[in-house]
Formats: sequence, structure tokens, C-alpha cells
Amino acid sequence: MAPAGAGLVGRRDECRVLDDLLGGVRAGRSAALVLRGEAGIGKTELLNYLMEASAGCRIVRVAGIQSEMELSYAGLHQLCSSLLAGLDHLPGPQRDALGAAFGLRAGIAPDRFLVGLATLSLLADAGGNQPLVCVVDDAQWLDHASALTLGFVGRRLLAESVALVFAVREPTSYEMLAGLPELPVRGLPERDSRALLDAAVTDPLDQWVRNRIIAEAGGNPLALLELPRRWATTELAGRFADAEAGQLSTQIEREFVRRIESLPPQTRSLMFVAAAEPVGNVELLRRAAERLGVDVDAAATNASELMTLDSRVRFRHPLVRSAAYRVASSKDRRTAHRALAESIDPDIDPDRQAWHRAQAATGPDEDVAAELERSAVRARARGGIVAVAALLERASELTQDPGQRSKRALEAAQAKFQAGSFGSAADLLATASAEAPDELTRARIDVLRAGLAFAQGRGMEAPPLLLAAARRLEQLDVVLARDTYLEAVSAVIFSGHLARNPGGREVATAARGAPPSQLPRATDELLDALAVRLTDGYTASIPMIERVLTSFCTGDLPTQELLRWLLLAGVIAADLWDLERWQMVTTRHVAIIRRAGAFSELPLALDSSAVVHVFAGELATAAAVVDEVRTVSTATGTIQPPFGALALAAVRGREREAAALIDATVNQGTLHGQGLGVTVANCHHAVLCNGLARYEEALSAARAAARYQEEFGAPRWALAELIEAAAHSGAPEVAGDALEQLSEAARASNTDWALGVEAYSRALLSDGIAAEDLYREAIDRLAQTRVRVTLARTHLLYGEWLQRKNRRVDARVQLTRAHEMLTQFGAGGFAERARRALRGTGAKVRERNVASRSALTAQEAQIAQLAGDGLTNPEIGARLFLSPHTVDWHLRKVYSKLGIASRKEIATRLALGTETLT
Repeated sequence: MAPAGAGLVGRRDECRVLDDLLGGVRAGRSAALVLRGEAGIGKTELLNYLMEASAGCRIVRVAGIQSEMELSYAGLHQLCSSLLAGLDHLPGPQRDALGAAFGLRAGIAPDRFLVGLATLSLLADAGGNQPLVCVVDDAQWLDHASALTLGFVGRRLLAESVALVFAVREPTSYEMLAGLPELPVRGLPERDSRALLDAAVTDPLDQWVRNRIIAEAGGNPLALLELPRRWATTELAGRFADAEAGQLSTQIEREFVRRIESLPPQTRSLMFVAAAEPVGNVELLRRAAERLGVDVDAAATNASELMTLDSRVRFRHPLVRSAAYRVASSKDRRTAHRALAESIDPDIDPDRQAWHRAQAATGPDEDVAAELERSAVRARARGGIVAVAALLERASELTQDPGQRSKRALEAAQAKFQAGSFGSAADLLATASAEAPDELTRARIDVLRAGLAFAQGRGMEAPPLLLAAARRLEQLDVVLARDTYLEAVSAVIFSGHLARNPGGREVATAARGAPPSQLPRATDELLDALAVRLTDGYTASIPMIERVLTSFCTGDLPTQELLRWLLLAGVIAADLWDLERWQMVTTRHVAIIRRAGAFSELPLALDSSAVVHVFAGELATAAAVVDEVRTVSTATGTIQPPFGALALAAVRGREREAAALIDATVNQGTLHGQGLGVTVANCHHAVLCNGLARYEEALSAARAAARYQEEFGAPRWALAELIEAAAHSGAPEVAGDALEQLSEAARASNTDWALGVEAYSRALLSDGIAAEDLYREAIDRLAQTRVRVTLARTHLLYGEWLQRKNRRVDARVQLTRAHEMLTQFGAGGFAERARRALRGTGAKVRERNVASRSALTAQEAQIAQLAGDGLTNPEIGARLFLSPHTVDWHLRKVYSKLGIASRKEIATRLALGTETLT
């Protein structure tokens, strides 16, 4: 058997890596690998070696093509085309998403992460039948949507018998495949370079010239093959030293340019047309070239060393294509694009024809601009937002009328914003703003500028922009005006005490003056309630908040309305001290997002759900949700404040972890003007320190959190933390005002959670029978709620009070209950505080057996939790962006570690152990 890479000069180590990858795939494992190297270094030859070595495997291949034309999911469609028989076997939402992306099914624009999950499932299913090797050459030129999807898939592969191998040209800023394993492809050693050069140049070669070529090529195989062609061998010695300096790929491309320029005119024309058409359709090339009077067969023969025509147009190297396009003059390029446009049937491929017409245009052309707009509509339906942006930007460039040009530039800016190209969006907004034809367009520009401010970490700039837009819209579109006011109110809520002018009161006052909707919606009620909350205060807004929450918990509202505002509904449920309805809102939000496939919005909804589980004492579930937040955030590239992780770490008493999260949240919140986030972090800091019995530090953090009572939720929770810390640090006098504020809020809220917290807080500052009655009232009220951590903490406070009164027997009852609950939850800091108090009563405290989950990794525990909840492997995979094969692989490890044989035993086995996950 020949050694690895025997047919490739100097590539044995690289071939060995590829052989090992194939061995893993044949054994049922998956792998992704990125070959990185400069142009001509041999990446394509290594991919060819991989395919030749893939005996017994199914092979699919695609190559990115350098083009200004963005056809969304074109590369992915080409890669998956031979696998589409498996499309109908995918779960319905995945099937529909991938079908819409490929233009095979009608429907709404698919979420790109649902497309990614569908692609993962499609490849995994194919790999389950026969090991699958997917090869992607020149990945840096894939369309944006395909690159994102394949990068996502590559990061999720594990146990599907699938290999996904990319080749990427360096240098590049290409980040789509970041995080995948890489294999740098470097220059050949000198010995191998000399052997390759000897094989390429058969004429006698002076030693000095040979050395010069070797040094100049730097081990690049394509350079070793092409640079000697620059001059006749007899001229090499005299002219090589004068060769144009610069990057090696540029030198190679210049050599191709020189060779193309030496070709006959008709041959150059053929190559110009081929370079202008990225798909490589031979029949289209023939039709276009013949329109230009080119004898295609003769021209192709003349170009055969650089380009061949068989089933597809194939350039010897991608640098040949770029060289051909570079050689062409502007007139030649327009001529080529015009011939291609005239050769395309608009009924079959209207988008490609529109693009070529646009490239052929010499100036503004309304017909072409309008056709580009229609292409953008079709691209949006396929979920190709980058293509939408490119089409609309070109449409605006071809628009003569200033007002219409402004509107198209605004639409292009909106698409750029959605695609994450914030700099380009800002540039297009400047164009749109300079020629805005009316107040509606100016208002939309302000709204988008506010969105850009948020996205770029300048949240404090958003409220004035949104307020200005809303005022403009009042006379134009009442519904849009009210929605924009609600956006402005939401912005100042999250900006909190860091909001600049206008502040919350000014925005809310303006919103209260907005004209009413003719057909009131739940969002109108939400706007009215929040406006009252920010102007007249907490107590005055409660009746309106109650009605709004009922609508968002159970009302039959449009999906888009729920997707847009359920997060804010969760904020007001938390502000109301209503955990039950907060839980209903978050559960509904997560379910709707999953059903709609809007995965980019999922991390925020899951994070809110994690906080609910923390309050409920369901720390194991909260930990699983936090892990899912991390999983989805990594998959979607979402960055957000880690409120769920912070709440969990604080209640668990994990000081180092919590401190890092607190510092990061405070720093980022301060930097980006997110005052509410800073307040939440300070509140959780107080919880952490009260659990660790560091009461002076808890008092300081609680004071910081309670300072801004106009903010939502956390400032009033912090009042209770302040009172507890003050009572334990011997400074009850500082808690009087806090208790008064807490009592007013609790009476207004009138929930058992709020009234229970107010009762134990008042007990901390009371004595005798009054204190005992208040502790008992607090326990009775909190026992009626799902706020189990607060209930356990109340048992702890009552037990500590009884201990100070030297009522040891009674104290043991309360402290034992507190210790059992807190230990069961996994609230380590508070549980330790209860244990110390119990020992102070003379009681012996037994250690719990915590062996159950400690052997599981975080992802295994996450999957075990979901399996124990009854989810199937495909359902778990959809939750965690894994293939069902990978879920099954993890579950087999779970069974082994837990000593069980099936998923039916998971829930029982996990319930026997601690609530604390590794």
C-alpha cells in the first residue's frame, strides 16, 4: 500500500491528517476541518486527494466562486442537491425552511438557524446510510448565507459519519468558519520545491536562476509551475531580478494577466464572458459569446491551457478568473454582462438576468432598478438578507429620482442592518437622509438609526431618535407611531438611570399624548400602562398592568406581536412580583419562538425563563436552561447580558463565578447605557453576599440596586436584600425608608410574593410576638406561590430569630426545613448559612449524597434533563442544535455513567441525586 500522499510532492503530513479524518468518519464519527493557505499552495490538490481516498464514502463537492453577485444559499443548494431526496424525511419546520431557502417551496422567509439545523439533519441522515464526505473549495467565496450555514453545521458535527472539509485562501478576514479545526497548508520544503521545478521546466536551467525561482516561489507549487513561464528560459537570468514585487498571489495573477493579454481578441472575449458568469453554465456561455460573434470552439481551443469547457466552465485556477475580469476594460465587462443578460430566459432565472443587466448599465436605469427590487423580494422569501442588501443597494445606485433613490437606499440600509453590516448600513442611511422625500421616510431613518445605536453599543442614543420618529409619525400612521413610542419606552426602560435626555418621564409623557388607535390592540394597552407607570408611578399603573398581562398570557394575539413584545411583558410581570404570570409569559415566548423558528431571539427568552426557574428553586432546570442559552448564543452569534447565569450563580453561592458575571454585567451595562442591567447585577450581588453572610457588602450592593426605584423589578427586590443585610449588620436604622418603600409597593402589587417578602422584612425590624406573627404570615403567603427560594430563606430568617431568642427546639424546626430545602435546590451559600445556624442549636447535620450527576458533563446533563422530560432525540436535537445521531451518542454515555439501560430510567435516576449540575 502506498504511503499517505505518495502522489503529492511534500504533502505526506497533510495527507496523513486527511486519512485519519476519513478513518474516523468510517468508524461513525464526524469531523470538520479547514485547510488554510495562500493561493496556489495546494489546497485543491489536497481536497482531490481526500476524494480519491474516500472509497466507500459518498462525496459531494462545491466550490465558491468570486463574484459581485450574491445568490443566497446557492453554494449550499449545490452541495446538497444530490441529497434532496432526504428532504421529505426531515421534521416539518426544517423541511419547509430548507425548501424555502432553495426556492423549492413557497412560504415565509426561513430563519437561518432553522436552515442550519435542517442542513445538519440532512447531512446526518445521509451519513447514517453511507459515510459522507463534503468538500468545499474556495470557501471564502461562498455566498454569505451558505457560508454561515456550513460554519454552523461544522461546529455541531459529532457522531454522524460526516466529514466537512473546507479550503480557504489566505490572507483573508473571513470569519464564517471561526472555531473549526484548522490545518495550515504551508510552502513546500526546498528539496520538494526543487523536485517540482525540475519536473515543470524541462529545458536546461542555470543554477542561479533555479535558486532565484525557488526563493521567489517560497514553496508555492503554483508559483513554481507558472513563474518560469514569464520569460523564455534564456531570458530568466537577466530579467528575473526585475520582476514586479508584491504578494506572491499577485505575481501569479499578473502572469495569468500577461498570458490572457497575449490571446487573440475572440479568445479574450470568451474569457471575459466566462469570468463575468459565476455559475459556469457552458450553454449560457456559448449563447452569450455567440451573440458577440465569437467562434466558441476555436476560442476555447486557444484558451485550453487556462480554461476548459466540458460539463461546466472550469478555470485552471481561480486566479485565472480574477485575472480575466481584471484584464477586461469597463466597456468589455459591460459588453459581457449585457450579452449574458440577453441570453438568460427571464422566466427561468429573472434574478441572474437582472443582476447582469445592472452590471451592464452605464448610468441610471429605472427599469433595471425596479427589476432588482423584485429580485430582492424573491431573495427575502428565501431568507437571503445579504442578497437583499446587495440588490437594493445596486437598485438605489441606478435610480435617477432623488426621492425614490432615498427610499431604496433606506431599504438597502435596513437589509444591511439585519445582515449585521452596520458600517454599510450607516453609509446608506446617510444617502437616504440627504434626499429623504417626506416625513415618513425621515421617521423610518430615525428608527433605523436607533436600531444601529443599540446594535453598536450606543443604547443611550436610541430614545431621542425613536421619540423624534414617533412624533413625526403621529400625523402619518397612528399605528406605526404608537409602535415607535412603545419602542422608545422600551429603550428608556432598559436604559434606566443611565438614560440621557429624554428620560423615561419625558418619553412616557409624549406617548400619553399620542393619538389613540382606531382598533386598540394589546400593544396599545401595553404602551398606555407603561406610560402611566413612568409618569404617575408604580401604584397608579397596577390595574392597567394586570389587564395587559392577562392579554399577553392567554390572549389570542398575532404571532408577530407576541414575538416582539413578550419579553417586555415578562419585565412587567417581574415588576409586579407575579412569578406565575412571569412563568406563563416566558413559557409562551419560548414556545412561539421555537414554533416560528426565530432562533436569533431565543437566547433572551430562555434567559428570562432561567431567572424564573431560579426564583422557583428549580436550580437544576435553570442550569440546563442557562446551558441552552450558551448553546444557542454560540450557534447564533448572539451576545447578551447573562442575567440567568448571574441569578443562578448568586443563589448557588458560587462567589468566583458570580463575581465575574457581576463585574462583566456592570461594566458592559455602564459602557452601553443599560442602567437596568447594572441594577440587576447589583441586586444579585446583594443576594450572593447575604447568602455568604457578608452583610456589610450585601448592604452596599443592595443600596446601589435600590437607589433607582423608578426602574423595573430589581430595585424593589433589592429593598428586601437591603433590609436583611442591615438587620444582620447591626444597622437596622438604615432600613426604615426601605421598608416604607417596600410596603407601598407590596400593597400595590397585592401578590402573595410581594406581601410575603414585605412581612418577613418587617419582621426583621420588629420584635416579640409581632415579629413571630410576621414571620408566620410570610411563610403562609410564600407557601402559596412558586417562589420557593424566598420561602426557604424565610424559614432560615425565622429560625435564626428563634435561635437568638434561645428557643432552640423551635429554631431547629425552621432551620432544618430551610437547610433541607436550600440543599435540595442547590443554593449552596444559603444552605451553608442554615447549616451553621443549625449546628449552633446543637443539632447534627447529615451530609447529602451528591453523586448522581457529578459524572455528567454539562451537555450530557442538559440532554439527560430533556430526555427525562420526555423529549425525543429529534426534539432534543432541535433544542440544542444537534443532530439526532449526536443526541443518541450522548445518551449512550449518560446511560453508562448513570448505570441505566434506557431513557425511561433517566428521570428517576436523576431525581435521586443532587440538584447541582457540574
